Amino acid sequence: MWIAENWKDYEVIDCSKGEKLERWGKYLLVRPDPQVIWDTPKTEKGWRKMNGHYHRSAKGGGEWEFFDLPEQWQIHYGSLTFNLKPFSFKHTGLFPEQAANWDWFSEKIKKAGRPVKVLNLFAYTGGATLAAAAAGASVTHVDASKGMVTWAKENAVSSGLKDAPIRWIVDDCVKFVEREIRRGNHYDAIIMDPPSYGRGPKGEIWKIEDAIYPLVQLCGQLLSDDPLFFLINSYTTGLQPAVLSYMMNTVLKKYHGTVAADEIGLPVSSNGLVLPCGASGRFEV
Repeated sequence: MWIAENWKDYEVIDCSKGEKLERWGKYLLVRPDPQVIWDTPKTEKGWRKMNGHYHRSAKGGGEWEFFDLPEQWQIHYGSLTFNLKPFSFKHTGLFPEQAANWDWFSEKIKKAGRPVKVLNLFAYTGGATLAAAAAGASVTHVDASKGMVTWAKENAVSSGLKDAPIRWIVDDCVKFVEREIRRGNHYDAIIMDPPSYGRGPKGEIWKIEDAIYPLVQLCGQLLSDDPLFFLINSYTTGLQPAVLSYMMNTVLKKYHGTVAADEIGLPVSSNGLVLPCGASGRFEV
């Protein structure tokens, strides 16, 4: 498993009964997590001193309950700064486990010894975009949500990357990739973090099981002749590491690189165990 173990401003303190107790900077949040199927004693005092608690509804969705929590605050990862704000469906605007991947591809970018063009699809609030830009890459950031792209720009400013070579694009990711192919553009690295289910800006429906393989095939056409890496993240139960590995090996075999796929996780500070948080597939040459 690839573990995001270099955080100072974030930690999973404990997890039990479908929930996890997390520290985001100086604030404690309790949020649901479907992976947490065990029922262990909630002895950590943070369970009783939380600043925010997201309650799941039996009908789906849910709502936040706040106890002395600001509308927005910041946490840091190395040189990066992220603006956090609890919003719809338990999210805060950041997936801390992805730091395991940021560390991996940042080293690859720094050691490439050449200009690196990165395409980040379903780029959300820009964690991977900022990590790649801070490592020296030029990045094209694509997300269908204008609000998320605006949030990512705010994170770039907070991280001192306002003038970094980042292209901000609000667009349906599949349609953007198709246009880039027609334009003849190429990238040295591609990152994608597709949702299990979503809608594009014009109501286009995205269902990952149906759409991911055709998109990876399209993205294979966007890679330069000397690609550096290709990263796919999955939070969908059916897309296990072996599935990502098989798919990437199939599409990218002409580049004669290597593919590795594994779970990603976060350490739980109270017991030394690791909370699984999805899967990633990594291709590198």
